[in-house]
Amino acid sequence: MSEQTSGELDAPSILIVDDDDTLRERLARALEERGLDTRTASGPDEATELARRDSPELALLDLNMPEGSGLHLITALKEIDESTKIVVLTGYGSIATALDAVRLGAVHYLQKPADADDVLAAFQRAEDPPSIEPNPGFSAPTLARAEWEHINRVLSDCAGNVSEAARRLGIHRRSLQRKLKKYPPRQ
Repeated sequence: MSEQTSGELDAPSILIVDDDDTLRERLARALEERGLDTRTASGPDEATELARRDSPELALLDLNMPEGSGLHLITALKEIDESTKIVVLTGYGSIATALDAVRLGAVHYLQKPADADDVLAAFQRAEDPPSIEPNPGFSAPTLARAEWEHINRVLSDCAGNVSEAARRLGIHRRSLQRKLKKYPPRQ
């Protein structure tokens, strides 16, 4: 088990959960340098155990891990301490999973690659009041991006069952598998 603490009693605590050792430890060091008390876990079971011992104020969770989904971990952490603020980090972001994460209690959702400043900004945005001004920099997603997000939403609705998702989308299972192997298109 890898656990790190900065030793500062009044520093906000953050639990970083990611199966990528390099990313997890790099983020932990960078956040520690910015004054946070960091703890790390490589999967949901280890994270739940750490949270039960000492609930973190903040949590950064990877969405896709071999041991389980970050979405399930949101629920587990919220059951331990409702006040834990959670940001979900993923390399395979879609609107469907972002909505699922927020519905379960996450305060924000980041796509990889993200650095310590991105993580802190995500937690800060959760504290800021909602903007009522329209975003002048908004640009509609491309058709390819909209298709990719729709496919991922249907796949999420089918609990990851590729055959069922292909049936609902009206395409062959192998075609869907090929589409899923591609990286998400840029906005």
